[in-house]
Amino acid sequence: MGIKEIRKKKWFAIVTNMYVLVLTAFLIWMVFFDTNSLLIHWELKKEIRNLEKQREFLQEEISRDKKIIEKLSDPEELEKFAREQYYLKKKNEEIYLIEYEDSIKSKKNE
Repeated sequence: MGIKEIRKKKWFAIVTNMYVLVLTAFLIWMVFFDTNSLLIHWELKKEIRNLEKQREFLQEEISRDKKIIEKLSDPEELEKFAREQYYLKKKNEEIYLIEYEDSIKSKKNE
């Protein structure tokens, strides 16, 4: 099969058409090499989705923290929170921490 026979084929005429070559080069350039390429757009869309998920999570955290702040504006709730979380106590008061056997980690369970 020589070059003359290949040139007579219909697909060779289509592939070597100037418009097809320019369009192919343009598409390859736009998909892979351009600063606004399709690959960069996919990466940016993925990053946008991740940032939106993070934004939703942080909005939930903010709403939960606002509820806690409202709750702690009451002096009795603030005292309860301090006693439970930081084991604070009043003067002349003793605190006993009660641990149950099933809540204590033993070497056998690990």
